Amino acid sequence: MQEAATQVVLHGQEVVFTDRGTGQTVLLVHGLMSTRHTWDDQLDRLARDYRVIAPDLLGHGDSAKPAGDYSLGAHAAMLRDLLDVLEVPRVTIVGHSLGGGIAMQFAYLFPDRTDRLVLVSSGGLGREVSPALRAATLPGSELVLPLLGSGFVRGVGDCALRLWSRVGLPAISPSSTQGWRSLAGLADPASRRAFLATSRSVINAGGQTVSAQDRLTSLLSHDLMLMWGRRDRVIPISHIETTLESLPRSHVVVLSRSGHFPHLDEPELFAIELDSFLKRPTSGGPTRAEAARPARQI
Repeated sequence: MQEAATQVVLHGQEVVFTDRGTGQTVLLVHGLMSTRHTWDDQLDRLARDYRVIAPDLLGHGDSAKPAGDYSLGAHAAMLRDLLDVLEVPRVTIVGHSLGGGIAMQFAYLFPDRTDRLVLVSSGGLGREVSPALRAATLPGSELVLPLLGSGFVRGVGDCALRLWSRVGLPAISPSSTQGWRSLAGLADPASRRAFLATSRSVINAGGQTVSAQDRLTSLLSHDLMLMWGRRDRVIPISHIETTLESLPRSHVVVLSRSGHFPHLDEPELFAIELDSFLKRPTSGGPTRAEAARPARQI
């Protein structure tokens, strides 16, 4: 269920967000080229038991797209400022992809504002990332990206998707559909500028340039959950392994039929696992001395 969004002005920039439900506060942070609406299904489920806040990051969706700083730290600071306006002292922060990197930066900078941390197919945990995202950061990509977002390319792609479904071929996953739909934003010059500034702040031709690996132990005081799609082709599931070397008591769930957007590919299972994690007694965070908990494959 979609409903009217709320907006606030932070440091002269409009931030649009959805705020529903009551109880423990959960902050949902979307990924690169996405919007708060990728969380709509989860928001409907979570709002039955929690207060859920889902913003459009600056440069995305209906929020402002200024020229300026799109680093992880700048996004984390914006989220902190939004919580200040809403008078929310602490949150469980759920971050997907780029949003995972922002979530870790938030927890690192503002540990007193962070309850639990949930990283979904998260960036910032290893060098590897899809070739398409690496290519988007190359010099000259400014000339190619408008073509990808053009009405002609969009029309051809949408026609191909309709034909695919009509001839009875295997269904295209919600992850793939979402990835295709996100290209539409590249037609807008302000969105395109924000995309390039954001992607180039964390990715180059060789892969991800920002890593939390040397700071993961700072998250030991927080209960941490890692959720990944087994079929993720954007950020490899192998990043779980390296994360567990520093945070062995992290709660890990792998959704076997999901790609890069497990909350879209298997929304019901995702919601069940997230709700179970949120309702577990707080353990005081992962303990490095304890043995690693095996990943749940579902």
